[in-house]
Amino acid sequence: MKAWDWLLGAAILTIGAPALADDEPRFCPTRPNLGGSSCTTEPGRVHFEISALDWQRDDQPDQREDRIVTADILTRIGMGKNTELQFDWVGYGRDRTRDKAAAMVDTATGTGDMTFAVRQHLAGQKGKPFSAGVQAFVTAATGRYPIGAGTWSTGIIVPVQYELTEKVAIAVTGEADAAANRSGSGRHLAYSEITGLRYKFTDQVTATAEVSLERDDEPDQHETLAMAALSAAWRPTKVLQFDILAATGLNAAAPDLRVVTGGAILF
Repeated sequence: MKAWDWLLGAAILTIGAPALADDEPRFCPTRPNLGGSSCTTEPGRVHFEISALDWQRDDQPDQREDRIVTADILTRIGMGKNTELQFDWVGYGRDRTRDKAAAMVDTATGTGDMTFAVRQHLAGQKGKPFSAGVQAFVTAATGRYPIGAGTWSTGIIVPVQYELTEKVAIAVTGEADAAANRSGSGRHLAYSEITGLRYKFTDQVTATAEVSLERDDEPDQHETLAMAALSAAWRPTKVLQFDILAATGLNAAAPDLRVVTGGAILF
C-alpha cells in the first residue's frame, strides 16, 4: 500500500472517531518546515510524519539532477514528559542525472538511509512565548548512494522559537553535522542556520516562510547553499495534518527547486 493511501485511510478513520476531550493532545509535527522543533510527543503516544512525494531539481552548467523520494516515514515515540525517540527511514528514492555535454543519463533507485534521534525539550511551557530544545541524531548507511549517503553521519540540532503574538512566531534552528563525504568514506563539517516566520490564520491553517543558509565543507568542494521556502499546513482534526512545502535556491550552489507533500498523524 502506498504511503499516501495509508494516510488517507487513517484520515477517514480519524474523522469518523468520537470527539476528543477538552484536554487536547500534544500534536506538533515538525513538517513541513525546513527548520526543527523543540516540541516532543507525549509519553505513550506515537506520532507518524510521512512525505508522500519529495521532488528536487538541481540544474548545473554541466548536468541536471532530478531526485524523487517517496515513503519517507518519520516515527516519533514519546518516552518521557519532555523526551522522545525518533526513527526515520526513506522507503524509496529515484535519482536521475543527465550529463549535458555527453548526452548521457544515469538513473539510480533504491531505499535510503535510517536515522535514529533523541529530542529533548529544554524550555517553554504551554501558554509561554519562548521555547527551546536539542536533538541529537545518527544516520546509518542502509541505502546505496546517491539515494543514501554511503556511510554513517551524525549531528545536533538546536531549535528556538518565540511567539511574537497569538498568530505570529519566529523560529531559529541551528545545526552542526559530521556529514558523510560524497565518496562514501569519511565525514566532514557541515553547519546551517534556518530562520522562519510562522503565521496562524486559524487553529487549522498555518503558513511559514523560511530562509536557510548552509555551509558544507566537502573535502573536494566547499560550498555555501542558500534557500528560501514557503510551506502551509491544514489540520482537519486535532490529530491529523496535511501539508505542502516549496523551496527554491538563492545561489548557484543550491538546488533550483524542491517540492514536498505529505502529512502527519498522532496515535
